[in-house]
Amino acid sequence: MAINIPTPHISAKKGDFAKTVLMPGDPLRAKFIAENFLESPRLVNNVRGIQGYTGTYKGVPVSVMASGMGMPSIGIYSFELFSAYGVENIIRVGSAGGMQENIKVRDIVIGMGACTNSNYASQYGLNGTFAPIASYKLLSVCVEKAKEMGLCHHVGNLLSSDTFYSDNTDTGWGKMGVMAVEMEAAALYMNAARLGKNALAICTVSDHLLTGEATSSEERQKTFTDMMTLALETAISL
Repeated sequence: MAINIPTPHISAKKGDFAKTVLMPGDPLRAKFIAENFLESPRLVNNVRGIQGYTGTYKGVPVSVMASGMGMPSIGIYSFELFSAYGVENIIRVGSAGGMQENIKVRDIVIGMGACTNSNYASQYGLNGTFAPIASYKLLSVCVEKAKEMGLCHHVGNLLSSDTFYSDNTDTGWGKMGVMAVEMEAAALYMNAARLGKNALAICTVSDHLLTGEATSSEERQKTFTDMMTLALETAISL
């Protein structure tokens, strides 16, 4: 599918985005990363308040742009970045709800795979069930960087859910070893697979389904800096 620049949802010009884009859900988290981690960041998109910036990190061009909440939203933005703007790598930097006793609030979870209750894969007309997985290129670099940085991290399956408030609170995903629940990774992984690109989801556990512990919206926006640094270190090591 050919997409013209600017796209329906991104007003940036050709060449405005780096090859690697960090993608938080929250536009204010994108702004925080740009202003606190990137050198000479410039705003390249602000359609619908979805802020996108490009600058450098340790001399390497890196972009950051919000995805909004949910798989339909990240599906749109990641598709346009991959298809129209020549982006090769998207690293989601988000929040997630812990589902295992050994995973604590503020731990980092790295999504090797992303289970989902979404119907997103139906568009591909597959005769079976597609398993959305991260790009090994990004995953392997990220895990090594997390070890080097001494971060408390876990690697495994995420659940990308279409529902934040659900009548069914006993889903059984935790029994299958799923680490945490979020709302975007599966669609990002599927877009990357379809378009021959690379994707990875790195999330900080912001709340816990078993203990009820939770962080505030301001903490999610400004204090998950270990995850942000890990994503940036991964980006410049590709």
